Amino acid sequence: MRHILIIGAGKSTGVLVDHLLSKSKEQHIQLIIADINLQSAQFLSKGHENATAVKLDIFEPEQRKLHIQKADLVISMLPARFHIEVARDCVAFNKNMVTASYVSPEMESLDQEVKEKGLIFMNEIGVDPGVDHMSAMKIIDRITSQGGNLLLFESFTGGLVAPEDDNNLWNYKFTWNPRNVVTAGQGGAAKFIQEGKYKYIPYHRLFRRTELLEIEGYGRFEALANRNSLKYREIYGLDDILTLYRGTMRRVGFSKAWNMFVQLGLTDDTYTLEGSENMTYRDFINSFLPYSPTDSVELKMRHELKIDQDDIMWLKLEELDIFNNKKKTGLKDATPAQMLQFILEDSWTLQPGEKDMIVMYHKFGYELNGEKKQIDSTMVCLGDGGLQTAMAKTVGLPVAIAALKILNGEFTEPGVQIPIKASVYQPILTELENHGIRFRESETEYLGYNKLQV
Repeated sequence: MRHILIIGAGKSTGVLVDHLLSKSKEQHIQLIIADINLQSAQFLSKGHENATAVKLDIFEPEQRKLHIQKADLVISMLPARFHIEVARDCVAFNKNMVTASYVSPEMESLDQEVKEKGLIFMNEIGVDPGVDHMSAMKIIDRITSQGGNLLLFESFTGGLVAPEDDNNLWNYKFTWNPRNVVTAGQGGAAKFIQEGKYKYIPYHRLFRRTELLEIEGYGRFEALANRNSLKYREIYGLDDILTLYRGTMRRVGFSKAWNMFVQLGLTDDTYTLEGSENMTYRDFINSFLPYSPTDSVELKMRHELKIDQDDIMWLKLEELDIFNNKKKTGLKDATPAQMLQFILEDSWTLQPGEKDMIVMYHKFGYELNGEKKQIDSTMVCLGDGGLQTAMAKTVGLPVAIAALKILNGEFTEPGVQIPIKASVYQPILTELENHGIRFRESETEYLGYNKLQV
């Protein structure tokens, strides 16, 4: 039997485990599912004969090294900042490794040693990053192989609630790490390029600069810029492209409403609040509003945000129960962002039976034989409820497929890498189609950008 060690039994790991277990007999695989919470690992193992659940604290070096040393391949489903602990051991013990996270500078620094040992460290093989890379490169490579010249590339991804369970005024619920949602866009201006002009959107303006998108059968969405689109010029081989823009998708109206939290400072994660454990939801909101001996919190809030009580923005705030004077977070030394996250999880947690969806939209503008053309490529994946979420599918399946192909020697090029080469993305995309994760392409009139607006 060959052993695959999976470290981390979070929400996105269920589909990964199920897929590998479905192949375990024919592939002679034994899964070791490790988590600091043994019950979480046991829950995913489902008592399967080819799965073993173990308790593992990755910050206990001897325990971590012992499990990694026994494995034939290691999959880290830990938070991104913890991968490096696992990666260093994988180098030391000559183990291939797979993660769904962005390549960190620390991970990149291992590249030479990984290559010298003939190892494969496959990263960014989830949904975004991951499926976005592979589906984009498939079309970029096709266009360039025909002699086409890329003029524009836009790419957007969103984790949203499925249409049948879209039942709140925000048209949103948490389908992945809530902390990442609350702090999204912080840490520097969004940077991109449009018609050869560099563009920057500082955080305090980010949620008021959106563009509208349409996906057939699913209606309208809005997209806001990701932090740094420019790094993808080199990654995708688009050094001379005129427009390159990557962003996040939400339902129309979300960003304008979220901007209220940004303007009040509720998403700040850089300092802690005194007495946060004793604050009610109402106390928390009031702590960011001016003092008044007579005006209510609601009145001060409306005045601060310049909205009326019959405005949809106000109704969205009320729906979150943020003025409740009895509920407390109980969080000690919490940042504003942590307090806001706790309050939002009250309203935005998927309930049993509710489903999520992943939407992805690529736009390619190019010139071929003197003619300008455009390809739109879209993907919608719907969750099945429970652990079979769209997020878990689109993260877990590509991780599982890549792991098996590395284990079976189908991928051989060593190094710290991401899935942008045809030898990697073609077989993975083909297999994903068999699981219903497929893209629809359409050729449309090339629109580019209105130069007066650039």
